[in-house]
Amino acid sequence: MPASSPRSELPVAIIGAGPVGLAAAAHLHEYGLPFVILEAGAEPGAAMRQWGHVRLFSPWRYNIDKAARRLLEDAGWQAPDPDALPTGGEIVDRYLAPLATHMAIRPHLRLNARVTALGRKGMDKVRSEGRAERPFEIQLADGASLDAAAVIDASGTWTAPNPMGAGGLPVPGEADCADRIAYGIPDVLERARADYAGKRTLVVGSGHSAFNVLLDLLDLKDDEPGTEILWAVRRDTGDSLFGGGAADALPARGDLGIRTRAAVDSGRLTLLRPFSVRAVSRNGDGLDVVGELNGAAARQQVDRIVVATGFRPQLDMLREVRLGLDPWLEAVTDLAPLIDPNLHSCGTVRPHGVRELSHPEPDFFIAGMKSYGRAPTFLMTTGYEQVRSIAASLAGDHEAAHRVELDLPETGVCSLPGVVEESSCCGGPAPEDVDACCVRDMDAKAAGKEGCGCGPDTVAGASKG
Repeated sequence: MPASSPRSELPVAIIGAGPVGLAAAAHLHEYGLPFVILEAGAEPGAAMRQWGHVRLFSPWRYNIDKAARRLLEDAGWQAPDPDALPTGGEIVDRYLAPLATHMAIRPHLRLNARVTALGRKGMDKVRSEGRAERPFEIQLADGASLDAAAVIDASGTWTAPNPMGAGGLPVPGEADCADRIAYGIPDVLERARADYAGKRTLVVGSGHSAFNVLLDLLDLKDDEPGTEILWAVRRDTGDSLFGGGAADALPARGDLGIRTRAAVDSGRLTLLRPFSVRAVSRNGDGLDVVGELNGAAARQQVDRIVVATGFRPQLDMLREVRLGLDPWLEAVTDLAPLIDPNLHSCGTVRPHGVRELSHPEPDFFIAGMKSYGRAPTFLMTTGYEQVRSIAASLAGDHEAAHRVELDLPETGVCSLPGVVEESSCCGGPAPEDVDACCVRDMDAKAAGKEGCGCGPDTVAGASKG
């Protein structure tokens, strides 16, 4: 039988026990398909635990998968308040941990099982004959290996942050100064407080990660008045830098930009834009940052740097898999046009599922944040719909697999005054932290029409919202 047959004796291998990986397990369980979950960390949601101090802007209603909810509620689990905003740690403790210990999941979960490579058993990626009938072979860091009928890679991107350089490369000195540079969203109020209290910190980036770091540093500044905050944004996108504000359908998401803008206007933090870091070096106990501000050479002396410029997929372990990836986004090929920030900046993602997530390698899928490649602003509810569709396809339920529905809250950036006319499509050149696509434009182009003019010469790109 083909590897995707529901009668296959081999399990479906799920890489990653985060929200999307465990949701995939719940859906496969409902279809009665065998599965194994391979988690690199010591606990479910290990990557999320690293940013457990961060409060999400999406309420619980968007963060719980439907199949997982059914599984948990049958076991007596009480769902949190659907309108409450959880932290990353609360999602791990109140949702992922109970799900991972459920009797339907726990026997199939392997912790400290980091995948280092996978491919078709006994067949490199060059050979085609009989490929679909071969199982996958998955190698682990401890030297063990296992076979699988299909693979769902939901390993995320948290372990592969983008470097500081505007060109996507590390700047000279970045590696040498690594002990004073943090990536993502460090816990500046608790675990890393001593590194930032009373210090001068440069935050590089313009999306939600940067907003969270800046707002935490502002709270730290209230307690430690000697704390100084510089914010480096690589491109000048005007007021759209701060997102959709009150027009955002997720109020907490809009509030991030509103509060950050108020801090800039009041002078509580210094905004440098457009500012690109060219090099960094040690200067006593601090760092000397050489960059370019408004086209002119500029230099800043700081104690710490936080790089919040997004993430990229880790693809080394997939070298022997026939991947279909967009050449610049590194997102799944058919998904890339729906989320490419060079083309679109609206907050709506066109519904997608197994059809858009398939690769030239049969029965191999990338789901969750990793499916977006380098594109930003991924919501968990998107990943839940992805794995629901994939599980249905693997079970042979093609009608359910292709009946894809995705209801995401708007960012509000498309309705910002001065950005675009109400009857127009939202799009335009967008920086590293821009939200997803314009549905109307994609629908028109899918029908062979010209579309509504989204492109680099249309309007200013909207910031991540």
